[in-house]
Formats: sequence, structure tokens, C-alpha cells
Amino acid sequence: MQPHLLPLLFVLLLPSIACARGTVAKPEVANAAKASRRAWMDASAEQQAAWQAERDAITNIDLASDTARQVVIAHGSPDPEAYHAHPTTALLADDKTMFCVWNIGHGGHAGPMARSDDGGLTWTRIDEVLPPNYVNFHNCPSIYRLTDPEGKERLWVFAASTARPDQVINKIPGRLEGYMPRIVSEDDGKKWREEPPLGPLPAGATTKEWLENPFRCIMTFSSIVRLKDGSYLGMFHRGSGVGEEGTLQVLQTITRDGGFTWSEPVIACDGSQLDGKHPCEPYVFRSPDGDELCCLMRENRRSGTSLVMFSRDEGKTWSRAVDAPWGLTGDRHHGIYLPDGRLVIVFRNASPNSRDKAGFIAWVGTYDDIKQGRPGQYRVSLLKTLKDGFYPGIHLLPDGTIVVTTYANYREEDVGCSIVSVRFTIAEIDALAAK
Repeated sequence: MQPHLLPLLFVLLLPSIACARGTVAKPEVANAAKASRRAWMDASAEQQAAWQAERDAITNIDLASDTARQVVIAHGSPDPEAYHAHPTTALLADDKTMFCVWNIGHGGHAGPMARSDDGGLTWTRIDEVLPPNYVNFHNCPSIYRLTDPEGKERLWVFAASTARPDQVINKIPGRLEGYMPRIVSEDDGKKWREEPPLGPLPAGATTKEWLENPFRCIMTFSSIVRLKDGSYLGMFHRGSGVGEEGTLQVLQTITRDGGFTWSEPVIACDGSQLDGKHPCEPYVFRSPDGDELCCLMRENRRSGTSLVMFSRDEGKTWSRAVDAPWGLTGDRHHGIYLPDGRLVIVFRNASPNSRDKAGFIAWVGTYDDIKQGRPGQYRVSLLKTLKDGFYPGIHLLPDGTIVVTTYANYREEDVGCSIVSVRFTIAEIDALAAK
């Protein structure tokens, strides 16, 4: 192996090493809190004053202790196989059937899936209907509902990669290997089958083949948005490339057939062009007038706030990424629009010098707040954790209930994380703010 590949190989394998142990030495929540304090201390007096003004302008609401709002989908325990983490969710067109997928351990292997037929109030595990190789999918599976040009809806689950040979949990002769492995359902989640990875690799592929794969990624699609022509734009992130060190890249790819085939990924945001910032975990969504795409990104060096960029040509080109509003600083953003036009965006908190009561935050504001760099209206503390937590899914139900799903060390006696959802309405938040 060429010497310059060794540092990158270590970076690529580090999450795998951690999840193989079934534990995480430095949970992301603690890392985010520590880094946000450091960002505050390292900032100039002028920057601190600007952040302070944003912090003071936004109303804080605390729901984290209201256990009546919380629904536990999967309980964690000291058993390494009950460390439930990194959930995402999908809602069917009936606005009540919901699916949740997650992995075991911090960034570990896939396997669990649960279904709710009542908008997330009760859940049933359906692991047994999934293809046998699915447990070998690795790191943060993400579920999406995509529609093909003929109007056929399918559920897709993507993951970062299949396990390397020394990580395989279920040994399957001739199993498919590669980056972005996936499964699909064509009957609303009753039956599932495996499709070839977007970045397939031959069994026993060399390290060089892994590193040069066009779909090489740290995580699979963090978000997918539908374009005006009916195709879908998927965004993900990876290390900066073979022989390079020290930054991250956000990439994008397009499917025109509802998820089966995807275009060659291209770079949408390159950290090497951003003065040392590390963009990752993109969340892309459309402006209220439909003419612009906005992409929020975690800034993994945590040198300040999160990042944001915009596209006026359906993702063909993007503006230079700049600092997002202070109140939106965090990890793995996801959001919904309310009927009145406001946005609710949930994420793991990483705002410098924040005063929130918990690490899982819902930001409420307008698209124009993001565009103009304004603070927004509310920051709602949704859930606390004793250790790890806070990658979200979010849905708005017809009755106005917002269902947000995440993971957290929910109980003192649990070493592992639980999958937990929190339910609230914007009317409740407005009423609490009025008080």
C-alpha cells in the first residue's frame, strides 16, 4: 500500500473499530458540548457579542422533562446488541403509517426496523421481514419514500457501506459488497429485497478499490429532495479524497427512475475551499416559493456555527457556504414546514454558549430567517441524554402533531441508547412562549 493512503485508511476504519466494540469512548453529545465551549472561548469579542445577541433574541422552551410526550420505540440496555442509535423515519402517503430504521452501537451495523400504524403512538418490530444481508449494512441507515416517473412509490433504505470481511455479522456466500448498500419495498414495507450497492465492489476488494469508489462515503444520504422535473437529488459526505487530509466534502447525485440508478456523484461543497471548515451531514430542502434549494450542514471542526448554502438552479451550482444563524448550530438537521409557513428544524445542539436545557433541539423560524442570517423565533429543548444521542427524523401529522424521533441514553440503568420519539404541536409551543 502507498504510504500516503495510510492516514486516510485509518480515518475510514475508525468508526468501524468503534462500533465493533459496541461502545463509544467519547459520545458525540459530549464532544459537541465541549467543542461549542471551545468555539466560544476562541471567538473574538466581536463574534461573541454577535452570537450573544442572537442567543438573547430567541425564546427558549423546555419540553425535555415532559415524559408524557415521549414514546420509546426500542429500549436500550447494557447488552451491546441493545445499543440502539442513529434512527431515521419515513411516513407513508396515508399520513399515519411510519417506519423507523436504526443501527446497533454508535455508527454500527444495521438490522432493526419498526413500523407504526397510528402515527408513531405504538410500534412493532419487523426485523424478520428484512433481507439476510441487511445486518451487514454499516453506519446510519436512512429510509426514504421515493416516487418514480410513473407514480409508483417505494420505500428505500440506504447505508454507508457493507461490513468489511472482518466485521461481517451474518456470513452469506456471494453476498453483495460495496458503498451505499440498499434495500427496497414496493408494497409499503410488507416485503423487502436487497438491490446492488450504488458503489458495488467485488468480494475481497482491495483497499485501493474501496478508496477509489465513486460512492465512497462516511454516511449515506443525509437528505433527499425532489427536483422540479420529478427526479431526486441525494446529498451525502465523505473524506476529502485519496492522498488528502484534514477536511470533508459534501457530494450530490441524482436519480431519475425513483431510486434504482443514480448519477456519478459530484462535489457540492468542498471543505478545502472553506478556510479549514469541515462540511458534512447535509440537509437540503426547498424554499417556500419553490425556486431555491437550501442546504444546512454540520461543521465538524466546530469552529463556530453550522454552514448554509443555496442553489437557484436545482442544485447545478451552489453559493459559497457561509455561517448559518447561531440558533441552528448543530448536527444532522432535519425539518418540516408548518401550514403557516414556519419551519421546524431538529438537530443535536452544538451552539456556542447556549443555555438550552437539553441537547436535542427544535428550532422554529422562517426560511427568510435562514436566508438573512436572523436568529429565528424559538429553540425548544426536546430531550436529554446521559451519554450519547440525537440524530433525528421528523414528520407533521394531519392533526398538527409533530413527531420527532431520535436516540438517547434514556435511563440511568442503561448503558446503551434507546430510540425515543417526542410529540408536540406548534400551538403548544406558541402558548408556552406567550407565557
